[in-house]
Amino acid sequence: MTDQPQELDLSAILDERPESDPTRRIYANGNLDMSKIEVVGFDMDYTLAMYHQHAMNELSIQATVDKMIASRGYPEEIRDAKLDHDFIIRGLVVDKETGNIFKMDAHRHVGRCYHGYQKLGDAERQKEYGTRPIRLASDRYHWVDTLFSLPEATLLAGLIEHYEGNDKELPWSYRQLFDDIRHCIDEAHADNTLKAVILKDLARFIQKDTDLAPALHRLRSAGKRLFLLTNSEHYYTEGVMSFLLDGEMPFYRTWQDYFDLILVKAAKPRFFNKDQPFIELDSEGEPVGEAKTLKRGLIYEAGNNRTFEKEIGVTGNGILYVGDHVYSDIVRSKKAGVWRTALVIQEMEENIRFTHENMLALKRIHNLEEAARRIEDSINYHLTLLKSLGRMEQLLGRLTGPESHVVERARDSAREEVENKRATHVQVLEELETLESSVDRTFNPYWGRLFREGNDRSQFGAQVQAYAGIYTSRVSNFLAYSPNQVFRSPREVMPHERA
Repeated sequence: MTDQPQELDLSAILDERPESDPTRRIYANGNLDMSKIEVVGFDMDYTLAMYHQHAMNELSIQATVDKMIASRGYPEEIRDAKLDHDFIIRGLVVDKETGNIFKMDAHRHVGRCYHGYQKLGDAERQKEYGTRPIRLASDRYHWVDTLFSLPEATLLAGLIEHYEGNDKELPWSYRQLFDDIRHCIDEAHADNTLKAVILKDLARFIQKDTDLAPALHRLRSAGKRLFLLTNSEHYYTEGVMSFLLDGEMPFYRTWQDYFDLILVKAAKPRFFNKDQPFIELDSEGEPVGEAKTLKRGLIYEAGNNRTFEKEIGVTGNGILYVGDHVYSDIVRSKKAGVWRTALVIQEMEENIRFTHENMLALKRIHNLEEAARRIEDSINYHLTLLKSLGRMEQLLGRLTGPESHVVERARDSAREEVENKRATHVQVLEELETLESSVDRTFNPYWGRLFREGNDRSQFGAQVQAYAGIYTSRVSNFLAYSPNQVFRSPREVMPHERA
């Protein structure tokens, strides 16, 4: 018989406060051993380049409104719409048939729902969407899954409110209005309207992170090869990356020196599911011709992941790709290339701060939910007892004497217990609802917590958990970790396994 190892006292370790800032940590949905990662790739927009969201929203909306008036015949009046730039968050859904915007839980059931800035009541929401899961693949719905998508939904809600909130008929169908907004905002991205303004004043639109260059250097120093894979064009990538990295560290002449391969205008997700050829570009970003091989120091356009893996000699789990787009960056790279994935969620820093500021309230919410569950179990037990006592009387016939008094006292006691429990249950639920509403308003007055909807995960939270191997608020957070760090996910616990 082998001796059992002595149980280690963990109290000192577990009681010690973590030294790192929780808003800058890297969180794991699955274990990831960085020592086995040979190649690390990065998207650029909202990944290496973090944008000032309010400034980007204003710029995007202004350009979109200009195009709607100039090329789509919209009236000047739409400039007068008062827009709430805090109204839209990532993870919402636009219903193009009704103009409604709603938030879903992890099961794709509609939770909170707004028309303009007016919240739909429970009855109206149930009438419109029932209890069936939403089919996001339907043309009826548009998923607001990136920070780039916030302005279009912001403008839609604001224009609906401008007309219908002032008892005026909306001159267009909801679908036409949203499709026109989408068309014009896409045109503004594609025709240089937005990028020209950004490049003229990069500091106004892009956050300068002094830890970014050291974080990339640390990964390179550990022997990992780095690559850039972005949908942005050569000229825009050159401007943004120069702003972020040029002159930040010695021994790196330009931003290009940080990367072993640079791929622009990659047209993700096509990069992961189509056989686009790689096009070599010259120093001005002009096409030279189809690339026969990939070389350090050159910049390429388009391409595909199968050829890319052959060129670098690494496949699947040896590659970590860091991006901000759940679908085109994370889902496609994970499914097509079996790459390991890291999701950058810029909003996390604010959400984590709010979580810690509300920690006592959140603990109280947890305790209230547990209390409600226990009270419900107790009520069910006593209702079952009442039914059992009733059946006992029927089986034994009319009881007389001491036996009848015993049964009657038991029934009276059970009834009283049910009444008391129900009264307490009402109080618990009232406090729970009030406290949850108060905490949610701290995060966002309309939609509450980004990763939650009611007492469940939001659909966005569910996607993060399902597809992102690790996730964090910014790329530079890697600086606080060893390049060979093992990121460990919390042990999954099913409801029946909880203490």
